[in-house]
Amino acid sequence: MSDQILASSKKGEKVLSFGEILLRICPDMDGQWLKENKLPFYVGGAELNVATALALWNVPSAYLSAVPKNSVTEEIVEYLNSKNIDTSPMVYHGERLGLYYLPKGKDLKNAGVIYDRADSAYAKLQVGQINWDEVFEGVTWFHFSAICPAINQAIADVCLEALKVASSKNITISLDLNYRAKLWKYGKEPINILPELAKYCTLIMGNVWAANKMLGTALHQDLMPTEGYAKETLLQQATDTSKEILSLFSACKAVANTFRFDNGKGIKYYTTLFANNELTVSEEYVSEEILDKVGSGDCFMAGLIYGFYNQLSVKETLNFATAAAYDKLYIPSDATTSTVADIEKRILR
Repeated sequence: MSDQILASSKKGEKVLSFGEILLRICPDMDGQWLKENKLPFYVGGAELNVATALALWNVPSAYLSAVPKNSVTEEIVEYLNSKNIDTSPMVYHGERLGLYYLPKGKDLKNAGVIYDRADSAYAKLQVGQINWDEVFEGVTWFHFSAICPAINQAIADVCLEALKVASSKNITISLDLNYRAKLWKYGKEPINILPELAKYCTLIMGNVWAANKMLGTALHQDLMPTEGYAKETLLQQATDTSKEILSLFSACKAVANTFRFDNGKGIKYYTTLFANNELTVSEEYVSEEILDKVGSGDCFMAGLIYGFYNQLSVKETLNFATAAAYDKLYIPSDATTSTVADIEKRILR
């Protein structure tokens, strides 16, 4: 299986993640932050969360974003370097770093998220600015997400530029279909942009509703809402969606889907991975209460990359990725702080 996913699996070659580095400002819900003059923040961004997890799990990890050159960003880059993330590809230009505000415990799909990232350094990247031949030296895997092309047309074009070069170098490419409604504001819908990018991708991760919205895959009529259906119905949809993605995009070798539903203050969570014409299903994780939803999907994506990079079986890869994502729900930051050993203890047998 790993041979079919990875174009190259030489140890020591890097996984490069590309996306916007952000500061998450995290007020509590009752205004206590105003009374105490304390406002917690975390360094994050979906792709950086993946890079951070991989570095922690001893997968050679590099990260490419764009930031202004100032004392704050210099400290942030030093912080990333201390986590064994190779930041040498970083672009320094522009005037500002992107921010977003999200109350503690809320999901990024929540209406409460407030973005403050217009005209950020990353948003001002242009085609031709990055020497991708140079950036991809020693890289065996390239990861990005659907958040990148949601920012503006220029970034969508930069993504396409990167994918063409990566594909020409036989680099494995992964795509996370994370949908952020508040970002698609430049006159294009995901369905206008993502299919052109997805055709270069080896591994596509998301959920059946995101695939429907972003890639145009069929969705059973009775599954238009996102909750309240029998598990076997959802698993059939996962199979059908995965097969359709593989038929539409010939470079794709595997499709992963996550199913995460509210359970009071907690969640019910399980995942699937379709490869070799077979759907592998994870164990179901149930929690009565969680701490922080942000970054759980990124941790799942990182877990998939970790498994395939280390040539684990499909089942082992899915087990690790699912446990990593579930474990992240108990960590109050954007990226995981759990080691491989920590996560292996979480795996349901």
